[in-house]
Amino acid sequence: MTVYLDHAATTPLFPEAIAAYAQAMTVVGNPSSIHSAGQEAKRLLEEARERIASTLGCDPIEVVLTGGGTEAVNLAVKGLYWARQSDRPRPRVLVPLGEHHATIDTVEWLERTEGAVVEWLPVDEHGRISLEALDAALAEDPASVALVSLLWANNEVGTIQPVADAAALAARYGVPLHTDAVAAYGHVPLDFGAVRSSSGSVGNAGLVALSVSAHKIGGPVGIGALVLSRSASVTPLIHGGGQQRQVRSGTQDVAAAVAFAVAAELSEAHREPEAERLTALREHLVAGVAERVPSARLNGDPTPGGRIAANAHFSFPGCEGDSLLFLLDVAGVAVSTGSACQAGIPEPSHVLTGMGRSEEDSRGALRVTLGHTTTEADVEAFLAALPAAFEQASRAGFADRTTSFAS
Repeated sequence: MTVYLDHAATTPLFPEAIAAYAQAMTVVGNPSSIHSAGQEAKRLLEEARERIASTLGCDPIEVVLTGGGTEAVNLAVKGLYWARQSDRPRPRVLVPLGEHHATIDTVEWLERTEGAVVEWLPVDEHGRISLEALDAALAEDPASVALVSLLWANNEVGTIQPVADAAALAARYGVPLHTDAVAAYGHVPLDFGAVRSSSGSVGNAGLVALSVSAHKIGGPVGIGALVLSRSASVTPLIHGGGQQRQVRSGTQDVAAAVAFAVAAELSEAHREPEAERLTALREHLVAGVAERVPSARLNGDPTPGGRIAANAHFSFPGCEGDSLLFLLDVAGVAVSTGSACQAGIPEPSHVLTGMGRSEEDSRGALRVTLGHTTTEADVEAFLAALPAAFEQASRAGFADRTTSFAS
């Protein structure tokens, strides 16, 4: 049986979410229909929206259900960018280095096709945004900035970003800010309304949008949400029936929303004790790695409060992270690598290179993430399998970027 330590990629559904999903799937009716069957489906849908909103500190009307976190990010970034061009050109998009590819690929698409000017802001050695650089970029010409977008917590190294401070800067200069909170949801408190209030966010300035996904917190794959302030203005990606505030058209998945709500409530109810439990397991894992592979380096903020509890990210010198991943998989342990693999060729982790790390560090990255099913036995299994996997991966060394197919 595989030891699963890749919860940041997706985590097992809560049994309660599965049961709720199955029950809700027996309800027949389109929630947009006006007959009684449709209205029963709508009741389930709106109750689920209310329950999700309660875990995010926002009003139910501000929860726009999407097909997942990637769609939520696209809707926020593209939608805000397009809306901000309505009265004058605002080409600049401010984004820290080391963002998730949902954001990177979206802003690069805007750059190629819409004339956006993407400005990559520096991060420190832990992957945390430089607020000074953000302040300077905003101050340079606030009227030319379409939006700011940043992770709430880095999906690779787990570092928590100063979202409230960034929101305050964006609010001061009258610029909207979106935060991708997919990796943070269920691990840190997310209170959309409180951050808007404390940061001085008003209207379409400051924190206006927040993205989350259900399958990261024990809900189903295929549903997420964009928390969108009542006062925010976005251009929709999808046009049709205008089911959700004319922002996201399409018949809504009632059963998925119900399961999402159950997972959201369970995740939030157990967040604090679970964070304490996972912190202890992670610290045991980090100490075990240091003992068994002394040359390994922990990436991200080393302080418990500076990163999400479930994350441990390492650089292993002299080997490919992919090699370690495959060898550990053969040994029955599932983890993930910090590198992006394109066409089978290992590439350095863009998060680590953004943090100023060497190519060797960036290529030998491995991410171990814990979750609600993780036990001490799982951690021990990983630690037991690691030394042999590291030794074999080290003998293999780095993959040659030049292949026989390159000529």
